[in-house]
Amino acid sequence: MNPRAKKFVSYYKPYLRVFTADMLCAFAVAAISLVLPMIVRYITNTVLVNYEISEAVGEIAKLAAVMAALAVLQFFCNFFINYQGHIMGAKMEYDMRNDIFDHYQKLSFNFYDNQKVGQLMTRVTNDLFEITELCHHGPEDIVISIIKFAGAFVILLSVNGKLTLLLFAVIPLMFVFAYIMKGRMNRAFRRNRENIAEINAQIEDNLSGIRVVKSFANEEQEKRKFRIGNGKFVESKSHAYWQMATFHSGLGFFTSMINVVVIAGGGLLIARGGLRVSDLLTFLLYVNNIIEPVNKLINFTEQFQNGVTGFSRFMDILEMEPDIKDRADAVELADVKGDIRFENVAFRYEGTREDVFEHIDLSVPAGGYVALVGSSGVGKTTLCSLIPRFYEVSEGSVSIDGTDVRGVTLRSLRRSIGIVQQDVYLFAGTVADNIRYGRLDATMEEIQQAAKRANAHEFIMELPDGYDTYIGQRGVKLSGGQKQRLSIARVFLKNPPILIFDEATSALDNESEKVVQESLEKLAAGRTTFVIAHRLTTIRNAREILVLTENGIRERGTHAELMEKNGLYASLYQVGKV
Repeated sequence: MNPRAKKFVSYYKPYLRVFTADMLCAFAVAAISLVLPMIVRYITNTVLVNYEISEAVGEIAKLAAVMAALAVLQFFCNFFINYQGHIMGAKMEYDMRNDIFDHYQKLSFNFYDNQKVGQLMTRVTNDLFEITELCHHGPEDIVISIIKFAGAFVILLSVNGKLTLLLFAVIPLMFVFAYIMKGRMNRAFRRNRENIAEINAQIEDNLSGIRVVKSFANEEQEKRKFRIGNGKFVESKSHAYWQMATFHSGLGFFTSMINVVVIAGGGLLIARGGLRVSDLLTFLLYVNNIIEPVNKLINFTEQFQNGVTGFSRFMDILEMEPDIKDRADAVELADVKGDIRFENVAFRYEGTREDVFEHIDLSVPAGGYVALVGSSGVGKTTLCSLIPRFYEVSEGSVSIDGTDVRGVTLRSLRRSIGIVQQDVYLFAGTVADNIRYGRLDATMEEIQQAAKRANAHEFIMELPDGYDTYIGQRGVKLSGGQKQRLSIARVFLKNPPILIFDEATSALDNESEKVVQESLEKLAAGRTTFVIAHRLTTIRNAREILVLTENGIRERGTHAELMEKNGLYASLYQVGKV
């Protein structure tokens, strides 16, 4: 069996009992729908013809009880299929979603550098919905359709072969029509969804930039743009409804034609003595048992295509091996002092040929404070990202306390490093939740202590609910300086021996920068610290400043020493780059 097919089947294993019961219920529903017309035929052909009135009444009462019992059984089977079957599908979707989300956590920055978040979310939501619809409805639809279609054909063939063949001669035409029109209708509605997405994007773009729109007094231009997009949506919807109307009307037409064929053909056979009136009634009762499977099989073809496409996209992610992972012999990084060494390090991004930088040799003793400066794009952030192995070195090695970072577990390595970035990311939740992210088992007292050390406690207590204040998506209810101090409090709580400040104050106003800088200095005390510098205030305490270029470290020294050299650092300083 194909490996992907094996993986697909494996998701049924935990729910094998439910799946088996679901298939048995589907079999029962299909069988009952075939039995009921036969009971009607028995009543009309045998009971009403051969029994006395008193006997006929008793026999019909018994058969009515049987039909009622079958109807009750069919009710419970349908309920099981529609409830437990859907629950099974939802649980399989749950398992798949867990698998792909877990795998997302393993993939490195290289993967995310080449992906769009919206597309990754689609694989977790829309694609998995299509898969689970196939998992649940696919098998039962096939079982019900095959039993009904084949059963009806065999039963009708036993009743009258000529009329059966005449009836089934129309079915292929109906199937071809439905298949073609279903495809056209789906494509039309897919275009509708695309147009809706474009309208949503246009609305979002307008509302996000409403201040720009108003400042240029371009409201009328925006209205015209929106009306054009909205008009295209109406046009595409009109086309979709035309296809839908053709599809449903066509199915109704073929259903009527099947009835016409049965009535006309049956009437001729009755006139010639080749068919009884009661048998004609049986044929008419079985028409729906023939048409419904055709619709189910047509729906299944679409369901199968969508499900297979979704599962293929799902497996594309699961089969993607993370390029950065623990070695088999990886050890825990413990008792970290913070002595960091870069030896002849070079780095290039995946899929590129040119190095971002090369020949980096650097030794930072435990507790050292080093600043990195250089023009934009030389790889300052990337260089620091090699320490926690967000990226892998292309050449050379990075070691902590004499141990190559590639030889230790990622979890222990990253627990030893705290990062404060310019673009702070706060999760939707409370202030306390976001600080606790630094150490998930922290007590409220420890959270408050970390906030005090980060100069954040005072403003937190002024919030409506203090530490329990909900700060919104990405902390939209806080200022830039407040968000930065929460991120620093988070790192205080983590208490790592190694720190990386990635232009942590470059986006702040002077007043906020002063408060945040004070917090950063407290945090850096006694820890090995790397500062990616944007402003001079962030590197004034640096024991060593490194000027980075594409060819490695061009200059190094204190601010005074580098200014005295009047080299690259001095020119960057004079044009305001540091």
